[in-house]
Amino acid sequence: MTTAPTTTSAWTERYAGALMNTFGAPKTVLARGEGAHVWDADGREYVDLLGGIAVNALGHAHPRLVAAVTEQLQTLGHVSNFFASAPQITLAERLVGLLGTDARVFFTNSGTEANEAAFKLTRRTGRTRIVVTEGSFHGRTMGALALTSKEAYRAPFEPLPGEVVFVPYGDVAALEAVVDNDTAAVLVEPVQGEAGVIVPPRGYLPAAQRIAHDNGALLWLDEIQTGVGRTGTWFAHQNPALVDAPVAPDIVTLAKGLAGGIPIGACLATHGSGKLFDPGNHGTTFGGNPVAAAAALAVLDVLDEDDLLARAITLGARLQEGVGADPRVRETRGSGLLVGLTLAEPRAAEVVAAAQDAGFIVNAATPERIRMAPPFVLADADAEAFLGTWPAILDQAGVRA
Repeated sequence: MTTAPTTTSAWTERYAGALMNTFGAPKTVLARGEGAHVWDADGREYVDLLGGIAVNALGHAHPRLVAAVTEQLQTLGHVSNFFASAPQITLAERLVGLLGTDARVFFTNSGTEANEAAFKLTRRTGRTRIVVTEGSFHGRTMGALALTSKEAYRAPFEPLPGEVVFVPYGDVAALEAVVDNDTAAVLVEPVQGEAGVIVPPRGYLPAAQRIAHDNGALLWLDEIQTGVGRTGTWFAHQNPALVDAPVAPDIVTLAKGLAGGIPIGACLATHGSGKLFDPGNHGTTFGGNPVAAAAALAVLDVLDEDDLLARAITLGARLQEGVGADPRVRETRGSGLLVGLTLAEPRAAEVVAAAQDAGFIVNAATPERIRMAPPFVLADADAEAFLGTWPAILDQAGVRA
C-alpha cells in the first residue's frame, strides 16, 4: 500500500508523473474547502476569489448542496439515457421558467458539451455558417474549439469543423456586414469571460438578435460563465445593466455555476428551435444525471432563498470600486460577481502569484487583465481583507502606475 503524500511538493511530483501536461504545473494542491476558503496540502489557507472559474457558486462544502447530493446518491445515482428521473425533469422545468419563455432542454456534463449540442442543433436549420466574435471562448472539444477565436488554441488542431466567421466583439456594423441568408446562427457571449471580462455596449445583444432574425438565423448566447445569477440576474441577457432592450435568444448554453461544482451543462432552445432534434440526433450517457440535477436544484434554491443575486450586485460593485481605487488599475469591468480589471502594466501573472502569497486566489485572463468570479457566499470581511491587501499585492508584483 502506497503511503499518501502529505505535502504540496510531494503531491505535485506525483501529479507530474501521472497526469498529462495539459495545464502545466499546478499552482498548488488543494486539500479541502469551506465557504469561500480553501486549504492546500501544506495547510495554507486562501480566500477563493475565482470560485473554480465561476463554478463554486455556493463556495465549498455548502450544507444544502452536500445534503442534496448525499440524499440523491442514496436514492438513485444513475439511470442512463433510456430512462428519466424526477430531478432531471424538475430541473429542466425550473430552467425554462427562469428563462421566461417556452423552451426545451438538453443536459450535458460540461459547458463545451452544451456548446457541442448547440452546434449540432444549428445544423438542423439546413445552414452551416456560424458567425462568432473575436476574443470568444466556447470550449476545447473539436466543435467548440472551432468556435473559439484564440489562435494558440485552434492552430494545433486544424482543420476544424464548421464554416465559422469571426468578427470583432461588440461591433454591430461588423455583424451587419457578414450575417446573411446562409448564416445558421450568431454566437455571442453576453460578457466575455476568458478574454478578461469584456462587456459590450448595452445595445449590442438586442442588435445581434435583430440582425440574426432579419436573416433567418438563430441567436445563440453562450451563458456558460455569465448564467445562473453570476451577473446579478439569472441570465446575463436579462440584466438591464447589460442590455437596453429585451433579448429573446433562440439558444442558451449553461454550465459552470449551475450545480455548484458537480459536473453539468445545459443547452436550452426556445420555441421552434427546441424541436429541431429528433430521436437519435444527439445523446449522452451522463447528461441529466439525477445527482447532478439534484445538486443544481439545490444551488438554484439557495441562490433564490438567500437573495444571493442581489448580493452579487452589491458585492461585485464593492470589489470593482476597491480594486479600481488604485491608480495602477487602468479600468474595471463586469457585472455582479464577474469582475475584470486592466493593469497599467502587463504583469497579471505576477499579480496572481503575489495574491496567492498573500492568501488570495485570482486569475490572469491575459497578460494585463485580472479576472475574479468568487462564490456568492463570499463574506464582506473577506472582500475587505482582499481590498486592504490589494496595494501590497501590486507592490510585490512590481506593477507601476
